Amino acid sequence: MPHLVILYTPDVEADADMPALCRALADTMLEQRDDQDRPVFPVGGTRVLAYPAAHFAVADGSGEHGFVYLNLRMAAGRAEAVKKRVGDALLARLKRHVEPLLAKRHVGITLQIDEAPGQVYDGKCGNLHSLFQS
Repeated sequence: MPHLVILYTPDVEADADMPALCRALADTMLEQRDDQDRPVFPVGGTRVLAYPAAHFAVADGSGEHGFVYLNLRMAAGRAEAVKKRVGDALLARLKRHVEPLLAKRHVGITLQIDEAPGQVYDGKCGNLHSLFQS
C-alpha cells in the first residue's frame, strides 16, 4: 500500500491521457514527505490503477457528462497534516492534468482518501519491495 484507484467514464479517455495521469499521480505520491522529511509512501508499495467503467449513469443521463473518481487507500498511522498535504498535492496535480478535459466538457471529479485501520485481513505476497530497499 498505498493504492490509488481511478474509475472513469470511458469517454474522458481521449482527452485525459490516463497512462500519463497514472504516472504523474504515482510520482506525486512518491514525492511526499512527512514532518521528519521521510518518504510518506514506499516505492515498492505505491500503485496507481485506472479502470474505465463498463456501465455507468452520470447526472441527467444525456450522455454528455463524464466522471473521474479517485480513491487512495493507505494503511493507518500517518499524521492528519500529512494526509491533508498528500490530498492537496494529488488534487493539485490532478487539476493541472485535467485542465484540457475540463475546457472541452463537463466532468465530475472526486478524490477521496481512506485508511485501513480495521482490516480483517491484509495478506501480501511478492518481491517488489526488496527491489527498492538498500
